[in-house]
Amino acid sequence: MRASLAPILITLVAFSTVGPELVVAQSSSPAVARLTLAGPAKRYCSGIWVSKRERPEALYNSVLWDQALLEAYEGGSLEFAIDEERRMVTASRDGVSASARHFGDQGCVILRPETDKPLFTPVSVVSALPDAASTPWPMGDKLPETPLPADVDGALLDDAARTFFANDNDRRAAFIVVHRGRIVKEAYGSGAHVDMQLESWSMGKSMTATLMGRLIQKGLLELWQGAPVPEWQLSPDDPRAEIRIADLLRMSSGLRFSGGGSTPEQMAASYIPGQADHRLGYTAPIDIFRFSASRDAEHPPNTVGRYRNSDPWTLGYIVRRTVENELGEQYLTWPQRELFDKIGIRRFVAETDIYGNFILTGYNYGTARHWARLGLLYLQRGMWNGERLLPEEFVDFVQTPAPAWPEPIYGGLFWLNTADETGRGSRIPSLPPDAYNAAGAGDQRTYIIPSRDLVIVVMSHRAGASFARDRRTREFEALGLAVKAVDPRWNWN
Repeated sequence: MRASLAPILITLVAFSTVGPELVVAQSSSPAVARLTLAGPAKRYCSGIWVSKRERPEALYNSVLWDQALLEAYEGGSLEFAIDEERRMVTASRDGVSASARHFGDQGCVILRPETDKPLFTPVSVVSALPDAASTPWPMGDKLPETPLPADVDGALLDDAARTFFANDNDRRAAFIVVHRGRIVKEAYGSGAHVDMQLESWSMGKSMTATLMGRLIQKGLLELWQGAPVPEWQLSPDDPRAEIRIADLLRMSSGLRFSGGGSTPEQMAASYIPGQADHRLGYTAPIDIFRFSASRDAEHPPNTVGRYRNSDPWTLGYIVRRTVENELGEQYLTWPQRELFDKIGIRRFVAETDIYGNFILTGYNYGTARHWARLGLLYLQRGMWNGERLLPEEFVDFVQTPAPAWPEPIYGGLFWLNTADETGRGSRIPSLPPDAYNAAGAGDQRTYIIPSRDLVIVVMSHRAGASFARDRRTREFEALGLAVKAVDPRWNWN
């Protein structure tokens, strides 16, 4: 793919090429200050040109995340410059700036300060599917005009939607309930609509899992094989050679990667001391795949489970190498051909880093119906229109608790609702314990509930210094009402 890891953080220290040795950067340096600006610039760029939202709405609902950003913007110290011709947004503060630019089907990309171009050639991603409006759901968007089935309580579904959208401060965007393959309830808020590409955040991790599942189904990879990462095979005693694809899917690789819950000592061992490795792909113009593969082993594989972007980024590295080297195909268009077109998704914007690697841990945009289709693929145990897209073993694997996690809450890039042996302790008490979900920051969820033949998608805008305190309570109530609408016996505390 790329010849060297050397320029991985070229812009972070004096804009010069650096070696793989530890980069030393003080928190007050312009390089680190740029990290705090790149994310807002990218989010605003995507809101304008990927989601095509009204600019004030996108700014306040998806860019100004917290009170500090809000006060900085309204106080004039944080500024945004929009270059309409180049489709570029630049965020500036205290003499430091960072930019992101829109590149068509690759969405918005964080740039290096010395250039307005990426280090890959953007390509068009074109669906081979016919017009969605005239194609019946789920391969298209044409819905049946017949009444709901008699065993579906439409009034309760209406109550669920009203509950979900009850407070404008919740920034709710979409609510979809699919029962037995049919959309039985659909509603939108905060300016969103059925065709809007919505910020999906870490639901994209489950998309990474699905791309891996496609390669496994095609016989190119195996779930339990050692991860085919060349950097880990360079010496016979490299402990990373023991990491399996299954360990990466379970976020149990043991790679040294700082993030939420890291100790001060672990933060000091970050690639940029004091800066979480987990967030660098969202703020720095780097090669996220090579960055993850470069990190050394902190724990033996399958012994410590923790939420880290290193593992899905390394899986993305494996997907790219397999598509390009084994299949000899175009990486940026492969997901459309091998997954999206097969399940009725005509446009899913998977944004990339400056090297053209999908940042499917957060920078991805799909409609609520797209995510409902992905949920249906898993509900149907990997089958779609008579074609097996995912192995049944793989579908079972992603919803099985990862043994290295201290609690049975995580599977294979999906979150679980597992109850204990007494039937208590589900993470979301208003949902049955067999539910599992793709999850993203700011309340993006695709719930798959096999026992009720249900898929429920909830999407929301992430920003908001004034989120209502009972936001999650209303969401849980809406979920429970949706289940009760198809199963009147369902009750929860």
